[in-house]
Amino acid sequence: MYVVADGAVAPKNNFVLPFLLDGLELHGRLVRLGSAVDEIILAHDYPAPVAHLLAEALTLTAMLGSIFKYKGVLNLQIKGDGPVGLLVCDATDGGQLRGYAKFDRTCLPTFCNKKSNAAQLLGVGYLAFTVESGPEKERYQGIVELGGRTLEQCAHHYFRQSVQFEAVLKIGVSCDRDKTWRTGGIMLQCLPRKESMAPNGKIDEAWKQHRDLVQKIKPITLYQSCISPFSVLFELFNGDNIRVYEAKNLCAKCSCSKERVELVLAALPNEEIESLKVNGNIVVTCEFCNLQTIFRESDLTELRDTGRLE
Repeated sequence: MYVVADGAVAPKNNFVLPFLLDGLELHGRLVRLGSAVDEIILAHDYPAPVAHLLAEALTLTAMLGSIFKYKGVLNLQIKGDGPVGLLVCDATDGGQLRGYAKFDRTCLPTFCNKKSNAAQLLGVGYLAFTVESGPEKERYQGIVELGGRTLEQCAHHYFRQSVQFEAVLKIGVSCDRDKTWRTGGIMLQCLPRKESMAPNGKIDEAWKQHRDLVQKIKPITLYQSCISPFSVLFELFNGDNIRVYEAKNLCAKCSCSKERVELVLAALPNEEIESLKVNGNIVVTCEFCNLQTIFRESDLTELRDTGRLE
């Protein structure tokens, strides 16, 4: 039986679609990114292995951003001692995504001619999720050591060690011949429950069966926009009562602005600002969207006169 909740529609790209398997207490998310992930990646000249890893991280961030209840920003940070030293991704409660990667290009040639896994690219390090809900609310953070050859396995390790609930996820990434990126992902959670809700281990057995189904799904079915997400769920969980909720739209949007850059400059001593000058101007480049903000000497003088630069 296939149940669609009121208001649910079948979007094509850039969405996260919550669903529930009625009677089993299994909650899930289906994510699909098209132009959103493409815009973020193409803002930088990333080698293919780095871009692929960042695309996976953005998909994972979108998934987690739809699970936590927050008003603010969910941040994913992965830091390691490998060729890719840092991955940073943000997801706001409004569905705005951004992300970037720092890497050592000199260490990448040995990886570029073959399919690299996350362990090779990231090395030894940690994975952290942080939820910022504003100055008046307590910040939530979970940190675990990187564990696993793939980003999926690293996420599973995080679920087990940090949030302490059972979950399984699958991520698919594609880059077409025209260098267009798209991703898809699915995540299924087995929520904590009372013993009375699982007589004779019936729900536990159902969880194992559905977990295996998710792990076996073909990645191409997750990111292909020509395949309806409803069809994906129906084929995957045929025979279950599937309740689908309204999809949340996602987009690529950076929070940088000239005003924010001014705040950064205001926190720097004059000596450091002077050291940043090139031909009399200061050029500040956003690490996320790669947008440059240029300040002339007259701009700095105005900031000083208004008291924004001490």
